[in-house]
Amino acid sequence: MGATNPQLAQNYLRTKVFTATAEQLQMMLYDGAIRFCEQARAALIEKKYEQSYNLISRVQKIVTELSCSLKPQLAKDLCSRLGALYDYVYRKLIEANVEHKLESLDEALSLLRYQRETWAMLMEQTSRQKAASAANKLEMPAPSERMEATISLQG
Repeated sequence: MGATNPQLAQNYLRTKVFTATAEQLQMMLYDGAIRFCEQARAALIEKKYEQSYNLISRVQKIVTELSCSLKPQLAKDLCSRLGALYDYVYRKLIEANVEHKLESLDEALSLLRYQRETWAMLMEQTSRQKAASAANKLEMPAPSERMEATISLQG
């Protein structure tokens, strides 16, 4: 299939989004924000200000989505801290967009990367806990003499 078919890619992305868990959607938001930040960074370096504006605007929309998806009823203190962080990132993106400040964009990008890394570790830990919980619920037969003999013959 050589060249990428845009319609096929769009259908793949749509399917991926509609079948993703809330945790996976959060990761996709971080990935998108980081990707657009990196592209905006390259555009700023090349002084392609319209392109950088459009890309940074996309990052701002994602950061707004991240902020709006916080659930203070579940963890008020954590959400308050994350909300403040997202506000800070948003302000840095505005600085980068209006003043063409690469340092501001780099700071926002660094914070988004850190948040993504933290989220990935949290997802991994949660996945292990779910697996351990599921394994504990399995009814496994106790080892018998026959099992022991089979295992020792194979080893």
